[in-house]
Amino acid sequence: MRLFAEPRDYFNWVAEHDTRVRRVQGAFHAQLRQWHQRKIPEGSRVLEWGCGGGDLLRSVAPAYGLGLDLSPAMIGKARARNGEKEGLRFECGDVLSPPDSEVFDYIICSYLIGYLSDIEKALRHLRLAAHPRTRLLITSLNNVWLWPLKWAQLLGIVTPQPESNWLSSADLINLLELAGWEIIETGTEQLMPFDIPLLTPFLNRFCVRLPGLRALGITVTLVARPRVAPVIDGTVSCSVVIPARNESGNIRAALDRVPTLGKRTEIIFVEGNSKDDTWAVIEKETASYQGPHLVRALQQPGRGKWDAVRAGLAVARGDVVCIQDADLTAPPEDLTKFFSAIAEGTTEFANGCRLVYPMEKQAMRILNFFGNKFFALALSYVLGQHLKDSLCGTKMLLRSDYLRVLQRIRSLGDFDPFGDFNLLFGAALLDLRIRDIPVRYKDRTYGETNISRFRHGWLLLKMTMFGLIKIRWK
Repeated sequence: MRLFAEPRDYFNWVAEHDTRVRRVQGAFHAQLRQWHQRKIPEGSRVLEWGCGGGDLLRSVAPAYGLGLDLSPAMIGKARARNGEKEGLRFECGDVLSPPDSEVFDYIICSYLIGYLSDIEKALRHLRLAAHPRTRLLITSLNNVWLWPLKWAQLLGIVTPQPESNWLSSADLINLLELAGWEIIETGTEQLMPFDIPLLTPFLNRFCVRLPGLRALGITVTLVARPRVAPVIDGTVSCSVVIPARNESGNIRAALDRVPTLGKRTEIIFVEGNSKDDTWAVIEKETASYQGPHLVRALQQPGRGKWDAVRAGLAVARGDVVCIQDADLTAPPEDLTKFFSAIAEGTTEFANGCRLVYPMEKQAMRILNFFGNKFFALALSYVLGQHLKDSLCGTKMLLRSDYLRVLQRIRSLGDFDPFGDFNLLFGAALLDLRIRDIPVRYKDRTYGETNISRFRHGWLLLKMTMFGLIKIRWK
């Protein structure tokens, strides 16, 4: 190929000569747009560095989208293609120069990293455009496709390429961490870059997710967040929602054992269709309570744990919200660990894990133990983040993130009566950083479990398959 003095000159040339190649690569770029659309909710604030003609930025339907590119010719093409479309702006800019002071919910670097002369410097500049919940989406060519790419250039189906950076996933992760980013998810996409009915969906939705084959995906994908702790100090409050069904003997103990979390701790009991006197005990204990916490009580409007959790969280006033099971088998005293993890920014979704420390003899039956192991492995695969225990009832996150989760899972429908999968699926769809918080699992001191091993186990299996289809293989 012809030589260019500067990258700007190369991309100016590409802007004038890539029409036929882009047409040949139409399916490949459509697949990239679909991955970004899955990751970015409509109506977000989105920044794309190396925006080219602006097709990708437009496809994610941002409320405000800023496309920046080194090439004036590319920016001219983007403006011509998108006209005066509301919410989109395209400007010339160099990622190696400090950006403006605007911040965005999502930052896209699609097939840009390979052309940068100083990748770490560019990634540090991107942090200046990020707030604590910003997600950086990077796509890059998998090294195993280096020689096929060279052959494709000879065949005229790929634009001639200048000397580029060939980075492995490990290289990208190392550079991101050096620049102050934390990795949330890595993967590959696209075994088939062309649109062949039946074959392309089979290869790109299913096969590329399998061990071994996933190393062959054409596109390496990474999702990262800024390694910056949110400012959560002594002014922040916490609401603890305690769903309670047939748990009258645990109500007083729950009030006494929930620790002080932040500036103010609010305990919300939600009674759910009990056959014993749980509601009467809740009314009595909350009325006579003299402790340090704010205490509230209500009865859920429908049935199922998820209905109770939603009812409690709908009235919660804390900046941080938490679910604590009323059986107290996961000790309330451990909530301080969850709160610290959220407050220090080490996690955005604190998930209880009962499978690290030795548990008491009657805490979990052997069939339940292996069932929990299975569902943790399955959910780790579905979510793309490691989980050791997917079914522990103790979970904590910012209330603002919970509201985003509710919005994100709306399209999934009402599929989970327990709520654990609802919350985990929503957190994964938002690319929240999920961390297991180990707890010591105790024997019940009152009542019996409300879980049926076989009936509910079958339901959990169906929900896992639902997640595979709706999230992992979509």
